[in-house]
Amino acid sequence: MLRSLLLVLGLFAGVLAFVALALLAGMLLFAGAAEANIRADERAGVRTDAAAAAPVVSSASAPRLVTLYQGATDSAVALGVTPIGVVDAWMEKPTYRYLREALDGVEHVGLETQPNLEKVAWLDPEVIVATRFRHERVRPLLEQIAPTRFASTVSDFKASLTLVASATGREDRAEQLLACWDDRVADLRAKIATTLGDAWPQKAAVVRFKSDHVRLYSSGFAGSILEELGFRQPDAAADRSWGMKLTSEENIPALDADVIFVLLEDDPAIHDTYRHWTAHPLWQRLTATRAGRVYEVDTVNWIMGGGILAANAMLDDLYRHYGLAPQALSPSCALGDALGEAPSAVEEPSAIEEPSPTTDEGAA
Repeated sequence: MLRSLLLVLGLFAGVLAFVALALLAGMLLFAGAAEANIRADERAGVRTDAAAAAPVVSSASAPRLVTLYQGATDSAVALGVTPIGVVDAWMEKPTYRYLREALDGVEHVGLETQPNLEKVAWLDPEVIVATRFRHERVRPLLEQIAPTRFASTVSDFKASLTLVASATGREDRAEQLLACWDDRVADLRAKIATTLGDAWPQKAAVVRFKSDHVRLYSSGFAGSILEELGFRQPDAAADRSWGMKLTSEENIPALDADVIFVLLEDDPAIHDTYRHWTAHPLWQRLTATRAGRVYEVDTVNWIMGGGILAANAMLDDLYRHYGLAPQALSPSCALGDALGEAPSAVEEPSAIEEPSPTTDEGAA
């Protein structure tokens, strides 16, 4: 009798344990489903925001795009595609002023040099645009998240525009924008040549002041555009890869050119360097200084933005500084309102030194 009672009690306890496990499993499944629904709703919200912000296309016709370098982000906006994720800007954080309206509400996925891959994956992109210069080491991980297109450089805005257009099905729009660019370049080049006459072409120096040195650029984003316009390199910058890093005022003669475009940042130490160098007698002897052709230009437009919107803003700077009437854009060439506002211890002479690729466009 006792054995039977114990057997019944054992079976009853087993049934209770089974029921408890079943209830626990059901609760876990319900929680998992609820979390999945929440995440789906959040992703749907991202889609809705992207569709509302896109100036030309809707999310239904544009893939869910994440851009991992500045030129790709600029290119996407120019093409009328609002990314669902972008990396932080180098300056004017978190987003360059000229892109803020177009990218309002878009998720940020970390630094260009170190994107947050978990956040990229959470956004569930359909395509990622990256660059081998920055992201080759994480390429296998990016390709597991979504199909990824890689640019070979961060400073070729035409290549970036073509790459993003191919990734988003906007090839026709890219061709249109590039044709409009060619028209503006031809117009500006002709007007400068007419204005300067025998003084054209000019040698142009793009000079960036830092807190402890000065950089003279010979290539990169600004250099390639100036070359396309017909400007020449300063003699000291010829065949110098990205350019030169100067750490002593004794190097000032290397900056000699017909025109100097100065890049400054909102940093007291940088402005101190600028005042110190420009007060030096060697600076006063430079050709551009004596001719009154030293112009401060927007650092974002000239080296940071990296896309066709920034490139057109750079042309606007050149039209203005040379006192030329800008070419009127046709409606098909209009770039929208994304261009934003207009800008407003000594060591021994150094050898050429490659600057850190983590500070700006890489050639900067």
